[in-house]
Amino acid sequence: MVQVSVTAAKSQLTELVRRAEEGEEVVLTRHGQPVIALTRVTQELTPEELIEKRTKALDKLLAASFKVTPGPDAAHAADFLYGPDGLPK
Repeated sequence: MVQVSVTAAKSQLTELVRRAEEGEEVVLTRHGQPVIALTRVTQELTPEELIEKRTKALDKLLAASFKVTPGPDAAHAADFLYGPDGLPK
């Protein structure tokens, strides 16, 4: 936790905000007494937004994990079962 006087905070505001954004607790004091805390604001997602965000993350993960290579088309999928004469091997 960082405690800084309001007077000193005026010249360090950018740095104090950065530290609060990173999750550090920043408390501003007046005459040695805590008066206010700077905290990171977390965005509340609607259920629909949360589902969309998770779906995009899963799609990205699956795309990176599985490389799909095209196989034979349906008309030739069983060609390996038959010889050049058209009879089963």
